[in-house]
Amino acid sequence: MRGRESGDLLPVSASLLFALALAIIPLPEVAQTLWPDWVALVVIYWSFMSPGRLGLLSAFFLGLMLDALSGALLGQHALALLSVAYLALRFHLRIRVFPIWQMSITVMGLLAIYQFLLFWVDGVAGRTVEGAERWAPVLVGGLLWPLVLGFLENIREDVSAHV
Repeated sequence: MRGRESGDLLPVSASLLFALALAIIPLPEVAQTLWPDWVALVVIYWSFMSPGRLGLLSAFFLGLMLDALSGALLGQHALALLSVAYLALRFHLRIRVFPIWQMSITVMGLLAIYQFLLFWVDGVAGRTVEGAERWAPVLVGGLLWPLVLGFLENIREDVSAHV
């Protein structure tokens, strides 16, 4: 049984590391504005579909790593990811039975909460961010949710079929 448990963590760890890499890729200004919050999307996915694989402490430390890698105020992304992971874990049984379009709207709502918390911390710290740069990733993330869902579902099913 122990081998199965360690094998179950491989897709979670790999997808989170890949999301962290996508989050820190330097991009041109236009692409940066439309770049979704990959780490938040992956945390939402694992919280919805396999709540036992990703906990609140994992989301918090992932947020701290994102803060350190992106040069943000330490704890900013940690607070936002922790809040989103809590809500996703709390309501995962209700949300995962939604049709894909309703799930996309729910993901947009969670991403909006994520961005609002970042906005709030930025406001307290005196940092201003353009409106499009702040809220475009929410819309893009919601629109990309079906693709993220399909990609990570395939990975999760492949790993569980081979273990």
